[in-house]
Amino acid sequence: MAKYDVVVIGSGPGGYVAAIRAAQWGLKVAVVEKDPFLGGTCLHVGCIPTKVFLHHADIYDHFKRAEEFGFEVKDVKVNWGSILARKDRIVKKHAGGIGALFKKNKVESITGWGKIAGPGRVSVEKDGKTTELETANILLATGSEARSLPGIEIDGKTILTNREILLMPGIPKSLIVVGAGAVGVEFASIFRTFGSEVTILEALPRIVPLEDEEISPELEKAFKKKGIRIETEARVESVKKDAKGAIVTFKDKAGKSQTISAEKVLIAVGRRPLTENVGLEKTKAKVERGFVHANEYLETAEPHLYAIGDIVAGLPQLAHAASMEGIIAVGRMAGKDVQPFDRKRCPNATYCEPQVGSVGLTEKQAREAGYKVKTGKFPFLANSKATILGQHEGFIKVVAEEKYGEILGVHAVGPLATEIIAEPTTALGLEATLDDMAATIHAHPTVWEAMGDAFNSVRGLAINF
Repeated sequence: MAKYDVVVIGSGPGGYVAAIRAAQWGLKVAVVEKDPFLGGTCLHVGCIPTKVFLHHADIYDHFKRAEEFGFEVKDVKVNWGSILARKDRIVKKHAGGIGALFKKNKVESITGWGKIAGPGRVSVEKDGKTTELETANILLATGSEARSLPGIEIDGKTILTNREILLMPGIPKSLIVVGAGAVGVEFASIFRTFGSEVTILEALPRIVPLEDEEISPELEKAFKKKGIRIETEARVESVKKDAKGAIVTFKDKAGKSQTISAEKVLIAVGRRPLTENVGLEKTKAKVERGFVHANEYLETAEPHLYAIGDIVAGLPQLAHAASMEGIIAVGRMAGKDVQPFDRKRCPNATYCEPQVGSVGLTEKQAREAGYKVKTGKFPFLANSKATILGQHEGFIKVVAEEKYGEILGVHAVGPLATEIIAEPTTALGLEATLDDMAATIHAHPTVWEAMGDAFNSVRGLAINF
């Protein structure tokens, strides 16, 4: 029986990052992956291929606006096959990169179904044969898959999840997106740019419902300007295929039943944890609705069993969250002094157009937590680099504690929002104040410098607006 310091089950952005860091800290590591490739959902059917599509959509949008930038461009056509091929090349390259990093760091990769066999034991099943690994620690990083709605069957051809929509042989003439979280608004943005007629159905009162309350109407305004139809407080009752695609029946916010049809329907109503048949029933770990409970160091109630990523109860289902959780978990195993995971310091990034980036508490959350809150906003309309880019929509909103100027949260919708959110993420991590950020020199002309004005705006001291 092979012996390890840690066996990681799952090779997504949580599992592979944890494995490499564990090896760097001198632990003997094995990663068990059920698929014949490394990288998990994020690399193969999530973050990376989706962002490839978004980047191509952004390029196409620039071609469509060429005259505004002084170019005469005619008959620009989308070669969807070439876009799919480039997406596949990028995924393949980075999957191979993980393999190379494993080899470099002496991480052993084992293909098969990994399962907790008991304290300090992991069984791996492949082709009807089972082998067992002995380990001091087990790290569960099995990820998640798309949820559906009751009574709706995903057929993979007309009614799709994030997996199947990435494989469509062509751009649909029309698309209904059920769900307006990050996945839903990103695909709505992509296919509207490529010419699809897009409708978003969201059960809650606003799109991107996890974001600050002022972000949602701004994004909705931008989407409607692009021609995206949005129905909030829409309760989907059925999705039925027909000869032309599918018909969706829903109740609108007035309680009236409506039907709309489209060539394709994307179900984007969240993700469910993949924790079935991984041996958790043999442990003391608390599992609720498939989610594993873990503390701030990702330790479960079972000694030497850790859980990270999308399967952890109460933590964000984000690739970068999983990566940091993995680093924290293996740090505990290696006896390192690691900081606990703090959800309030984990940024959100949504890559629709305009982009959304946020970190920390929303204004509502801050007030509910008992803070005396003061906010400031700075519009990208007043930022020179945004003007150069021709992307004026949106703003940055800062939520701060009134007396001492502690930064509680920053929320942005607009150009490069997913990039410039890096500064306030660092600020929150270092417990910076408004005075600290007001004294920071921001390069000009950049979209990023709008952050400087946003921090100053809390005290009414923005220069450019």
